[in-house]
Amino acid sequence: MNEQFKRPKDFGEVLDHTFRLSKKHFSNFFLILLIVMGPIFLIQAIIQMASGMDFIGSNVTYFDQILSGLDGTGEAVPTTSIGGDLLILVCSVLFFPVAEAAIFIAINHIRNGREFSVGGVLKDAFSKFGSILGSSLLFGLIVFGLIIVPLIIVVMTTVSLAFTNPFAAIITGILLFLGCFIGLGLLITRWSFYIGAVVIEGEMPGLGRSWQLTKKRTWFSFGLFIIFWLITLCISGAIEAALGFVLGNGVLLFLIINFVSVFTSLIMFVGYAVIYFDLRVRNDADDLKEMLDEYNEKE
Repeated sequence: MNEQFKRPKDFGEVLDHTFRLSKKHFSNFFLILLIVMGPIFLIQAIIQMASGMDFIGSNVTYFDQILSGLDGTGEAVPTTSIGGDLLILVCSVLFFPVAEAAIFIAINHIRNGREFSVGGVLKDAFSKFGSILGSSLLFGLIVFGLIIVPLIIVVMTTVSLAFTNPFAAIITGILLFLGCFIGLGLLITRWSFYIGAVVIEGEMPGLGRSWQLTKKRTWFSFGLFIIFWLITLCISGAIEAALGFVLGNGVLLFLIINFVSVFTSLIMFVGYAVIYFDLRVRNDADDLKEMLDEYNEKE
């Protein structure tokens, strides 16, 4: 086994290992994601052009659309665009988890000191398509339920208070939002490593295994997710804002943003896999310790 995967890591070591792996195997990881995600982005570009979007817009159009969206004066979205968005959403749900699984498989090869090929890991990932899709849909339904119920409670509580005490409604809304964000984030983190369990360990749907792995490490994993999310958000936001001035709201801008999203997804998926294997090292060590304790008690 690769030495870097043998021992548990602290917060900084996980980040360092993630960026080292991303840099060293960037071309292979990027190609894996591009093969799976690229056709979806190309279909999106074709649909956008078919709905009347210019290939290159104007910076005025770009920022006017943002402002019009905020004040509710934006133009009606074409039916072609709505249907296209639904198609892209369905394709993303079907294939993005496969891209993530392929990264997991590639990193597992690295972990075990084996060579891997882009075609090989993609073939292995698609061979588990049914298990990945079923687990992802179940996880998605759970997350949807966990989000929608607290959201309704927060909105109803805030609105009811607004009629009597607007200031209290604002403070309560903020506190409830933060509480729900942290609580839901921690709960979702407990189940979020199901992909690794399905792809690497062959467990279906993998939610129970993920719950076991994250025991005593939920805050640790949640904090790393926040860091990775902030990094990718800053990269995507900065590029979108900068290019919006030059390219405007056109198909080319969205193609570049999607191209950047492949890069940011690479960081997220690699980091996700590194955390998963770190949790396995810790969990396997705990299991071994428990077995030794039980053996000593019998003696």
